[in-house]
Amino acid sequence: MSSEIYFTNNHRDLCEQYGTGAGFQFEFNCTRCQDTWRSPFERFTTGRAAGWVSKGVGAAWSMLGGNGGTITSAADGLAGATWGSSRDAAFERAIANAQGHFHRCARCTQHVCDKCWNGAQGLCLGCAPDTAAEAEVARRRGLNDAVSERAYSAGQRNAQSYDVETPRQLVCPQCSHETHGSAFCPGCGFRLTDPAKCTGCQAVVPAGAAFCPGCGTRQ
Repeated sequence: MSSEIYFTNNHRDLCEQYGTGAGFQFEFNCTRCQDTWRSPFERFTTGRAAGWVSKGVGAAWSMLGGNGGTITSAADGLAGATWGSSRDAAFERAIANAQGHFHRCARCTQHVCDKCWNGAQGLCLGCAPDTAAEAEVARRRGLNDAVSERAYSAGQRNAQSYDVETPRQLVCPQCSHETHGSAFCPGCGFRLTDPAKCTGCQAVVPAGAAFCPGCGTRQ
């Protein structure tokens, strides 16, 4: 492998060491939009041959009632001995190929695809966003902020007519339905505006209370 390794954080190893699908393939992704590019598949002939040998020996020895483990192990060992160096070489070729599909940002050092690259600035769109797009975002943000401020002011004006003194029952004591502060329960129609009062001291009695918490009179 070369002394400098690229795409250390945004690649996925799809290689297979043994079997009929043995080979080398790597998937690289743009760190900004996560779109992927997959390197061309390269066959690992030694691993593929080991897979065929294992299958053939296993079938032959099963017919003869013997054990072909030694031959199979030898074939697998041969594939394993060359796997590491072959994979490293294939990875280096894949990286060289991937560099033609990605750009390395000089500021954040991330690799991005063509769609996420600001060619005029030589930077990714995360570091050098498109000016027109940023202007539209800012315009929409300004509109939303202004509307929010107007709505807040309208709410403050409407608050002058809102009764903040009268307590509101938020859960119906009859059916446990949420009332959202309404005068009647939307679930069963129970009247909620007049809270229950103690027959002795006229204090407000919590819903469901058997005795007045103020004077102890049974309700």
